[in-house]
Amino acid sequence: MYEDHQYNEKFGTRLTQLRTVKGVSAREMSLAIGQNPAYINNIETGKSLPSMNGFFYICEYLEITPMHFFETNLIHPAQIERILGYMKQLNSEQ
Repeated sequence: MYEDHQYNEKFGTRLTQLRTVKGVSAREMSLAIGQNPAYINNIETGKSLPSMNGFFYICEYLEITPMHFFETNLIHPAQIERILGYMKQLNSEQ
């Protein structure tokens, strides 16, 4: 059985990865989603987890779906989302 802190660490590690790919600091992201400057840092270091609403704000800011947040094999999920959006507009001949 896993201890809670392992989930916090995995969540934080993934958040760090996605935030770094986006090229923003933890402080900048915290402020951009309307939180205190240490909010993202506390999540990334495993000190806390976001509320469900907080998680959705994080995904929105990162321009990804909640599903993509947990697909750890995807390094650039925001770009994949954009490409899929373009592909959905193609007809069968294209």
